[in-house]
Amino acid sequence: MDKIDSKTSFTEKQGQLLVKLARKTIMKKLAGKSPDFGSNAMAPGLQDESFQAHCGTFVTLKIQGQLRGCIGNLTSTESVLEGVKRNAVNAAFHDPRISSLSAAELDRTEIEVSILTEPLPLGYRNVPDLIQKLRVNVDGVIIRKSHTSATFLPQVWEQLPRPQEFLTHLCIKAGLPSDAWKSSELEVLTYQVQNFEEKH
Repeated sequence: MDKIDSKTSFTEKQGQLLVKLARKTIMKKLAGKSPDFGSNAMAPGLQDESFQAHCGTFVTLKIQGQLRGCIGNLTSTESVLEGVKRNAVNAAFHDPRISSLSAAELDRTEIEVSILTEPLPLGYRNVPDLIQKLRVNVDGVIIRKSHTSATFLPQVWEQLPRPQEFLTHLCIKAGLPSDAWKSSELEVLTYQVQNFEEKH
């Protein structure tokens, strides 16, 4: 497979493997070596051809519901497996908004992996049309203007359920005026995700 699309999906079992892979990768980085726990059991499942799909992935870390790191890529030339490993390390140690994760924090950290569909342009005529076309709790949204861009995963709708508020905060994240979404010069793309939260 080259790219994931709306017809491609991962099972809950596959998703949990990806979450475990993310945790194992962070543990390896912290310890300087690969932990033995679960490594042998995971290996056969990770051989599944589905994991060779090329698509965007995000890894989100939280402690008691508070963001502890979130890094990802919207599209990819690498496999899902490689994307999850790279973004797990980046979320834990290279999110510029947050200090690096410590070994003491890892046990309390909740890990979530998101697999993205290919972002597609959202054509809209005007502001009311844009608001109407956005699907709350379904669409991840990318905004672009000149060389500036930003995205919110669909999970962000939980904190910002009103499209106007969602777009306002997304513009701020991009470093644009908060009302830039009201301009027809703004390019909007949407995508969907499968997200998998760690189960204990």
